[in-house]
Amino acid sequence: MKENCVNVALPKGRLAEDTIELFLKQGITNEGVVDFNSRRLTFYDEKNNIKFMMVRNMDVSTYVEHGAADIGVVGKDILLESGSDVYEYLDLGFGFCRLCVAGIRNSDLSYRHDMVVATKYPMLTKNFFASKGVFVETIKLYGSIELSPIVGLSDFIVDLVSTGQTLKKNGLIEVETILESTARLIGNKSMAKVKYDRIKEIIETVESV
Repeated sequence: MKENCVNVALPKGRLAEDTIELFLKQGITNEGVVDFNSRRLTFYDEKNNIKFMMVRNMDVSTYVEHGAADIGVVGKDILLESGSDVYEYLDLGFGFCRLCVAGIRNSDLSYRHDMVVATKYPMLTKNFFASKGVFVETIKLYGSIELSPIVGLSDFIVDLVSTGQTLKKNGLIEVETILESTARLIGNKSMAKVKYDRIKEIIETVESV
């Protein structure tokens, strides 16, 4: 691997695919470098001296903050929840979704101090309700969050919504939107100085879209 290789952390799934599609379109990487059907976690583009790392969505900003990656792509929701100390360079405009409060349809959907909220986003959830003067207990779940109010584990959930069909199929309804999220290009604050010219070139190339 050549000196000053730019390391890029990508979240497994659709955001990674959209990012690579954008990078291919702008000539930042070459066709065939990243194989999404492979179990490999790293892919090196020798011609452009850029390495892609496939990581969990929640971990992208951690890899970037601690210098394992120079730049990364992550949803704004994850970026805010993590509180990572990184540069936020660009809004990439794809990966749109909403972080919403949802509850059981035809139930009491008013907020109260003793309620329990299930979510993957405890910090954003607590901050949101605190801004309304409501202090809640949060339960952190990693999947099937829609189930929790149905079985009585929580009063509400806070989760990402795109079409709302999953909520509807499970008898839930959106109550309020906390924030709208899209994919962001982020960078490490110290490594960006070492590889400033390369990273600046990538940012300007993406921004030109």
